[in-house]
Amino acid sequence: MTRRTLLLGGPSTLLLALLLASNISALQPRAPAQWVTAWGTSQHALGGTALSNATVRMVARVTIQGEAVRIRLDNSYGIGPVTIGKAHIGWRRTGATIFPGSNQEVTFKGAPDVTISAGGSVVSDPVRLKVLARQDLAVSLYIPAAGVLPSQHVNTGVTSYTTPNSAGNVTADETGTPFSNTTAAGLWLKSIDVLSSEAMGAVVAFGDSITDGACASRDGYERWSDWLALRLDLERRHIAVVNEGIGGNTLLAKLPEPYRAATATAAAIPNSTTPGLERLDRDALSHSGVTHAILFLGTNDLRRSATADMLREGMLDVIKRVKARGIKILGVTAIPRHNTAPDVTSPWDSVKTKRRNELNEWIRTKAPFDAVLDFDAVVRHAANPDLINPVFDCDGVHPTPRGYYEMGQAVQLDLFARPGLIRSR
Repeated sequence: MTRRTLLLGGPSTLLLALLLASNISALQPRAPAQWVTAWGTSQHALGGTALSNATVRMVARVTIQGEAVRIRLDNSYGIGPVTIGKAHIGWRRTGATIFPGSNQEVTFKGAPDVTISAGGSVVSDPVRLKVLARQDLAVSLYIPAAGVLPSQHVNTGVTSYTTPNSAGNVTADETGTPFSNTTAAGLWLKSIDVLSSEAMGAVVAFGDSITDGACASRDGYERWSDWLALRLDLERRHIAVVNEGIGGNTLLAKLPEPYRAATATAAAIPNSTTPGLERLDRDALSHSGVTHAILFLGTNDLRRSATADMLREGMLDVIKRVKARGIKILGVTAIPRHNTAPDVTSPWDSVKTKRRNELNEWIRTKAPFDAVLDFDAVVRHAANPDLINPVFDCDGVHPTPRGYYEMGQAVQLDLFARPGLIRSR
């Protein structure tokens, strides 16, 4: 019987078809629930604002749905141990408010508090809290000690909240009233995992400021990874997207002598963040349920005078390490970067553009990536491919929000899951 005959066969035929479909669906075993990281960020600095007997409320938007959550807290850049005296998680409503009745206590091996060693990491116990894809959660952490400097991501692109010092433990508060201070920094919160029977994995976007979202609006969710997450959700692919971008990040730890201008007073350009080769395990491979990693690093190495050969060697190392974990890896071409004067802190010239083009040619044609995202082709100027299209150019380095949209739209979703494997909601 053809599909056309079935649709035109009358009420009894249609009823039979519906019954058969229902029976087949009932016979199919439900996939076991698994933990998948549904949100994350990369800590890369020690905060300069000390907290004393205060509570912080971090806002995070998960990218897949599920029936439970757990949080990971890192103290990667802490100068000493930090004690979390109490923690809660709930459905963020608006601002610092939480939907009434949703704020749940978070425990750590059954205890309401936990101490994280300097450079350490802890994962909470599961919390039975249903979440939707693209739902904002509020994670509240009480810091009982005095003068605590937070390990943080400097600018998450999202507004979070803190109480004044000496406000005490208000993690259970759902009104948001005690949280009178705002911050764009992500304090201690490293990731949120979701327990889901529908999740098909997580994609980690591993990059620099172009992934972190420089030039995107705060609370606008305009990064290319945000558009990718939205598209995956709209097509019901149940694949999480985790943004692990850091502004100024390099791939390589060892680079040529820092650039110095002609004047003796000009500043060098040291590596300002932990290089990608060193943070790969912490910020990408340590997450739960990762099936794909997207490597989008290199432009900051090039501006520090790295050669294409140096970057090829570094990328091959990442590819080998990621594939050894059974994870697929996608490479990304470096987008254009406009020339700048030799006495500024972000020098770029024709020699570095030549190296960028050489690297991109290798990424497109010879690199052993599982697939390539050609963001260079997406945002470059049609008349001069060594420049960013003016419509997409924020500052000669980063795309505008419109440029990020084009990048997110250009990603082929079938790189992450075949349509035949998609589970229904």
